[in-house]
Parts: sequence; structure tokens; C-alpha cells
Amino acid sequence: MARILIAEDEDSLRSMIARALTNDGHDVIANRDGGEALESLTREDGRFDLLLTDIRMPVMDGIALALAASRDYPALTILLMTGYADQRERASGLEVLIHDVITKPFSLASIRGAVTDALAARTRH
Repeated sequence: MARILIAEDEDSLRSMIARALTNDGHDVIANRDGGEALESLTREDGRFDLLLTDIRMPVMDGIALALAASRDYPALTILLMTGYADQRERASGLEVLIHDVITKPFSLASIRGAVTDALAARTRH
């Protein structure tokens, strides 16, 4: 399956998403913030199929992470997550860099569906 990097500062949500995607057969690495996720990306030389990141996080937010990731690893598919309308608006100019923005709260079925869709779109390019 796919290698997925998650950046989410909320422990319970990060764990829930990581567990669900691992149960789906994906290789998942989960980080607490954008800074840790960028370190993981660099350490792994961008060898991920998908970056799933919250927008609003301490240290480095998801927008800054998406910009750095797309600059350094342009083949990486990026999904953003947010529970804030203003953060969703911040992402509106990034359509060329990101696959989609998922609105929180979401069900496990909807996040799994969004990941499946993003990975399918990746293989079509």
C-alpha cells in the first residue's frame, strides 16, 4: 500500500487516523507538528505517497509544511485538514499544490475515503 505521513497536534485524533490507515494496510508515520513532519520528510528523502496534515498546529503550521513539502518533493500528494473556516480560506490559493482540504470533525469512513481518493488521483498523474 502507500506510505503516509501524518502531521496532527491533537494526540487522540492523530492516533485514531494513524491506527485506521495502518489497519487499511498503509505504512504510517505520525508526527505532532509540522516541524517534526518536515524532519521526517527530510530524513526519508520525501519517500512518502501522501502527506496528511492539520493546518493549525504549533511550531510549523500545515500551510508552511505544505509549501516546503511541495517545493522539495513536488510528486508528494498533500491533503490538508482543518476545523476552522478561516484556515480553509488560507488554503484556497493552494489548489495547485494540494489535493483537497478535509473539514473537521470527520468520520473514519470520510478520512479513509479522502485518503483513497488522493492516492487514486496520484496514480492517474
